[in-house]
Amino acid sequence: MGVGKSTVGRRLAARLHLPFVDADREIEVAAGLTIPDIFDRFGEQGFRDGERRVIARLIDGTPKVIATGGGAFMNEQTRALILDRATAIWLDADIDVLVDRVRRRNDRPLLQDRDPRAVLRELAALRNPIYALAPIHVRSEPLPHDATVDAIIKALRA
Repeated sequence: MGVGKSTVGRRLAARLHLPFVDADREIEVAAGLTIPDIFDRFGEQGFRDGERRVIARLIDGTPKVIATGGGAFMNEQTRALILDRATAIWLDADIDVLVDRVRRRNDRPLLQDRDPRAVLRELAALRNPIYALAPIHVRSEPLPHDATVDAIIKALRA
């Protein structure tokens, strides 16, 4: 959350001349609801179930850049699918950078009525060991997004 998955993903796709797909937007289209509404109506587990199905549909063998939500890779089935049929890239950033970025938007269900720094620390403690299973790890620094895109392209070519 806040690492720049969608923004960096769009720019990466453009540089690679590939389509870009934001899994969160595809989930909203499939459900006919916003992500906060999905969380409100079905809870996080209901959201994750829909997320898994949408990502499975998106990974169809056609080359593209897919930005997944921060929790997608935590689902064992979704993670296995991604690792088997796609190239997973872990975009990582310092907590201070993430806190600064997430404060710019108020549509993040996991942050509702909670301290962003505390939530992001908790999520990092839980998620980072799993994210480390991604074969490519790129730091998202407080620099222009194109610097992150450059780092991803360099890692893909290595």
